[in-house]
Amino acid sequence: MNLHIDVCYGLPGGESFLAHVDLGDGATVREAIEASGVLKAHPEIDLATQKVGVFGKLKPLDTALADLDRVEIYRPLKVDPKMARQRRVDKARKAGSIEGRKWQSKDSR
Repeated sequence: MNLHIDVCYGLPGGESFLAHVDLGDGATVREAIEASGVLKAHPEIDLATQKVGVFGKLKPLDTALADLDRVEIYRPLKVDPKMARQRRVDKARKAGSIEGRKWQSKDSR
């Protein structure tokens, strides 16, 4: 039985790489990525450091795949999400928005 697998990689700027590959039973995440050609098309991908997953769940490269799985290669985050949120709140507070102040105690508003 063949497995029908999608391999995707989100590129900066909103573009994405998507490849459909057919693999044999017992195929792994690594085999799907190699068969897709994404490593040749985007040599900046380093599987030793970048995280990969199946349908949004982080998985190791030796994970066996099931039919119709979507393998995803994740780019590293540029900014910690908690820090980004804190910066947005601080900016809203400085602008005088009630949205930025609603988490402060009533005495400091």
